[in-house]
Amino acid sequence: MDSKKSQDNKILEAITPKSRDISRWYTDVVLKAKLADYSPVKGCMIIRPYGFSIWENIQKILDAEFKRTGHQNAYFPIFIPESFLTKEAEHVEGFAPEVAWVTQGGREQLEERLAIRPTSEAIIGYMYSKWIESYRDLPVLINQWANVVRWEKVTRPFLRTTEFLWQEGHTAHRTHEDAQEEVARMLDIYRNFVENDLAIPLVTGEKSQKEKFAGALKTFTIEALMPDGQALQSGTSHDLGQNFAKAFDINFLDSDGERKLAWTTSWGMSTRIIGAVIMAHGDDRGLRLPPKVAPIQAVVIPIIYKDSAPIIEKARQITDRLAKRGIRVFLDDRDGFKPGWKYSEYEMMGVPLRVEIGQKDMEKQQVCLVRRDTQQKMFIPDANLEVETDRIMEEIHRTLFDQAKAILTSRTFQTESFNGFMEIIRDKHGMADVSWCGEQVCEDRFKAEAGATIRCFNPDPAVGNCVVCGTKGVRRVYVARAY
Repeated sequence: MDSKKSQDNKILEAITPKSRDISRWYTDVVLKAKLADYSPVKGCMIIRPYGFSIWENIQKILDAEFKRTGHQNAYFPIFIPESFLTKEAEHVEGFAPEVAWVTQGGREQLEERLAIRPTSEAIIGYMYSKWIESYRDLPVLINQWANVVRWEKVTRPFLRTTEFLWQEGHTAHRTHEDAQEEVARMLDIYRNFVENDLAIPLVTGEKSQKEKFAGALKTFTIEALMPDGQALQSGTSHDLGQNFAKAFDINFLDSDGERKLAWTTSWGMSTRIIGAVIMAHGDDRGLRLPPKVAPIQAVVIPIIYKDSAPIIEKARQITDRLAKRGIRVFLDDRDGFKPGWKYSEYEMMGVPLRVEIGQKDMEKQQVCLVRRDTQQKMFIPDANLEVETDRIMEEIHRTLFDQAKAILTSRTFQTESFNGFMEIIRDKHGMADVSWCGEQVCEDRFKAEAGATIRCFNPDPAVGNCVVCGTKGVRRVYVARAY
């Protein structure tokens, strides 16, 4: 075996094949692509610079959308008094098993325990009660980029960790109609972002009452289906009704002279979405990143055999041209690393496009482009570099989306029997699209017998009878095991 193949194989052998063990493969990719590492604190992760760059790109896109729709960023304390959490009974009950508490400050015992933020409805509701006096103060449209702590029993980098990063929007409105419009608007922003920037197809809809956010009237979700047939909740938008307004007395003087309670919402997306990108698009060579969030969209690698100076100079010119085009580009002109080693490294990192330039390419006035998604190699005229790069980036996004869409379509099945449902979940490892009577006892059987939950309602009307009990179906639902 020649040295190049030996180097390449050393990198690839470090990854468990995705088809053999997707869980082990996922962990291998997270570590080998240097996205994150394990923390000495159980259940926590260190997000490494490359992984954090993906999060920064996600932030930039979403933050621009939030501001375009009138939202402002703010920050609230990570510590929440216990008395605040207990004001909304359903809310505190829902989060009680996951809350981490501070009982001592320095050497003194605290008079009141402080929760380390599992979510911020309570502290923000308290502040809104102080800030909102008149209908003229509404709506209040605030978003916060922050960290959250939830004491999880089983953790996995990005997908579920004790501490994670997220954004959480919190809004207050004059009418329920205004709040409902906000809930739908933000869910649509999430859906557009995940499909149009992350290339992940979704099913979207309302959660069941059992699966809704604790304290909400209704919860709406975007759900992605991973290659192993498990669903991943990728973002949620909650209609909180007046539950938190009642708990924290968020009231205002309306134009008719009456004092009324505000209607509130909250919505959020976390670093878990990076886990969705890894799992949805990655292959046995590592990551395959959608161009719009890739930290490096194109890497330029000079192929040097003899005189390096002209090739290095040409590689720098190519890098400058792509940078001026708005491409996040990196020139790898390191000595001591063979081209094959670099190829495998950037394939592991999921860089969408590789640009190779060597002596023969210069003589022919061409460049070699290699797509990460398909491994396709193409030679193009040097003069066409910018235009071809733009075109290829768009094609990469479409290819990733289409491949993920094929998984969603091929692993979503309809059935009218409970035996058929069990076969879908246990044997086909897919998502069931079935009719449900709406009763809790039937929903509980999904979990008890198949380890699956209602991910969301299908907006299409129910067809036939409930897949569990056989009575008339009232809702059509997507049911799957979930991360």
